[in-house]
Amino acid sequence: MPREIALHGLYMPTLTLLFVVAAVLCWCLDRLLAGANLYRLVWHPALFRVCLFACLFAGMALPLYR
Repeated sequence: MPREIALHGLYMPTLTLLFVVAAVLCWCLDRLLAGANLYRLVWHPALFRVCLFACLFAGMALPLYR
């Protein structure tokens, strides 16, 4: 995968695209977990959401820069 993506003549880092994809995936997973009422098992839901996003983003970004 290239390190930069050309978007209307503007070169953007691939991490920007991965950030957006991770945010959308995190939002979808958040809705599923909230709908299943699984946040009642989590000590700090806001911290869990941030960690979920960080894991998704890192999991997609690490293979890119390996």
